[in-house]
Amino acid sequence: MHRRRLLGLAAATLASPALAQGGYPDRPVRFIVPFPPGGGTDTWARIAAEGMQPELGQPIVIENRGGAGGLVGTEAAAKVAPDGYTLLFTITTHVQTPVVMRRFPYDPVNDFAPIGRLGTTSITFVVGPKVPAGITTWPAFAAWAKGRDLSLGNYAPGSTGHAFGMLLVEEAGLQAEQIAYRGETPMLQDILSGAIHGGFHSMAAAGEMMRAGRVRPLATAGDRRIPALGEVPLLKELGFSARFSFGGFSGLLAPARTPQPVLDRLTEAFRIAAAKPETHRRLLAVDTVPSYQDPATFKAQIARNLREWTEITEKLNLTIDS
Repeated sequence: MHRRRLLGLAAATLASPALAQGGYPDRPVRFIVPFPPGGGTDTWARIAAEGMQPELGQPIVIENRGGAGGLVGTEAAAKVAPDGYTLLFTITTHVQTPVVMRRFPYDPVNDFAPIGRLGTTSITFVVGPKVPAGITTWPAFAAWAKGRDLSLGNYAPGSTGHAFGMLLVEEAGLQAEQIAYRGETPMLQDILSGAIHGGFHSMAAAGEMMRAGRVRPLATAGDRRIPALGEVPLLKELGFSARFSFGGFSGLLAPARTPQPVLDRLTEAFRIAAAKPETHRRLLAVDTVPSYQDPATFKAQIARNLREWTEITEKLNLTIDS
């Protein structure tokens, strides 16, 4: 009897696709993206998914769940069954939003098992048709904006774009209302329509509009200029502080307690996808630097970014009521 029971347990284990080394995946995998379609996070997730599909032998479906600066989709991803069939593709708001909103529906470090970082990118301050067309440089904008009530968008409350918008106004001595959106796409639409003056955008979401001249890039955060915007200076070059050097990430996470064989399978597929020339080409096309990190290194960055953003939030009094 005891022997038969052990054999039965072993058979059940081998039959489970989540536990068997060779059985996973046997159906489509889902990436939850905690922002609407069309933004930078959505673009990077699709690049990663398309690179991983041949390695996993299954389709990868993108599910956009925007809301609350990424909290809605991320909380959902933290609570799914840890079987490897629902994953989270996210950005630095993963640690930023809960700190700023003083609400932690998930633990950014311990509720997830990192699979890998895909890349890094800088964000650029842009203005649209609500600003006179002749203003094409930061000095010209700063002179025009003095004494005006500006409206600046950000793609999520507590995001890098939100903090940088506040820092920009503070250091430049301007006045502005900060308006939070549920992702880059609706924010970009309001800039293009003239509803707001401008804000910080990624090249993945707004690069095409910059190249077409529909929005004007005036200055870039980070430590190096964006190749496609070679003439656009860094904020540091314009005399702004080193606080604009804060760097983020885009990457893939699984729920904690996902079985190690499944994590190993996903990690290898992600590593291969991140190294593909086509992945590099597509990332560079949206001015994203391919910068793969393995799970351990990526987890360390998430923990470090959480500490850094907590300090920035306290210094800026960036917390908001959720």
